Amino acid sequence: MTSLQTISERELGEMSALVQSRVLTEVVSQVQTLLDKLGTASLDIAVTGESGAGKSTFINAFRGLGDEDKGSARTGVIETTREVAVYQHPSLPTIRLWDLPGIGTPDFRPERYLEDVNLERYDFFIIVASERFKENHALLARSIGSMGKKFYFVRTKVDSDLASSRRQQPSSFNEAGILDRIRGDCARSLERSGAGCASVFLISSFKSHRYDFTRLRDTLERELEGYKRHVFLLALPNLSCAYVEKKKQALSGTVWKTALSACLAAAVPGAALHCNVDMLMQTLRSFQRHFGLDPESLRRLADRTEKPYEALRAAVRSSLAEDLSAQRVVELLRQAALGQQVLTRVVESRVPVLGSIANGGVSFAATHYILSTALNELAEDAKRVIGTALEERKGETEPEFQVPDPGFFAYD
Repeated sequence: MTSLQTISERELGEMSALVQSRVLTEVVSQVQTLLDKLGTASLDIAVTGESGAGKSTFINAFRGLGDEDKGSARTGVIETTREVAVYQHPSLPTIRLWDLPGIGTPDFRPERYLEDVNLERYDFFIIVASERFKENHALLARSIGSMGKKFYFVRTKVDSDLASSRRQQPSSFNEAGILDRIRGDCARSLERSGAGCASVFLISSFKSHRYDFTRLRDTLERELEGYKRHVFLLALPNLSCAYVEKKKQALSGTVWKTALSACLAAAVPGAALHCNVDMLMQTLRSFQRHFGLDPESLRRLADRTEKPYEALRAAVRSSLAEDLSAQRVVELLRQAALGQQVLTRVVESRVPVLGSIANGGVSFAATHYILSTALNELAEDAKRVIGTALEERKGETEPEFQVPDPGFFAYD
């Protein structure tokens, strides 16, 4: 099957703007610095609220974990958080959720609370309540806002409220109307307590695909900037095709940087295709993890959706998901390099340093092809896994990972 690989004008423009030098070591340092900033970007999220409001369960749900999963925050019917506890995202350790001691307890001292928990450490705050928001919530919000930090009100356990209402008034039960009343009641309570006109997100930590959990994530994504927004996008749960597409878009911005860094860093005599195969394999494995296609993520999803692991695994059809070995990657690079004629000339004319090393353009073209094609195929795998987990899609097929025929690289 003939394959046409495209590198966009935007990517070429970014490369030519960044890479002005013809000195190999300078270019390697420039590109690696960009990748390091993306790879080490951190996000620190504080979760606070009254004892028993479900802070720890919310932290687990936000990270895609159940309360009994490895690495989950400890939960219980009594107050389990008396000191600040930190929990890393299972696949992105630079994202940290901080479970703060409950407010409203006898030990709570509002005038010292933010100092005690080290307010400056956090990028933003999630203020949690399971019933009405009270004066302590509003006081905390005003203090956070006065320090220039953002905060978001989250009302938990709405599934319990809905279940109770259904039992009490089965004939007149109206879910949307009940949610509107809860949201309005929370907003009025906060306004009366001096928190102003506040937006409240209604969630169930046990049903993170329902109610306002998605709206909360979308709001955070919209209000974060730069590298923090990038790392937040990668942490989105693989619960919808829309989230998969957002991850794919975020990762696509790293493809040319990784391809350029890999082929330049390994530009030494005897290096196969002048490409750092180890770096390429690490990147491909990270794609798998971000899309939830590694065995651990699939098993976790199988447990949460009560679907057989084998059924989810069968939805993963990309050959690179099946065989990610150094030998396989080197063979794909060699085959992909056969189709480099057009793209090599274009890239070397825009990024002169590639033309200064033997086969530099060839190496870049082959590496870019492998990464971008794998990204597309793994994203489609993730969508099929979602469909299998949620029983929404059936019977689709996906072709084998294709290498390009000679001469069919192009750019748009």
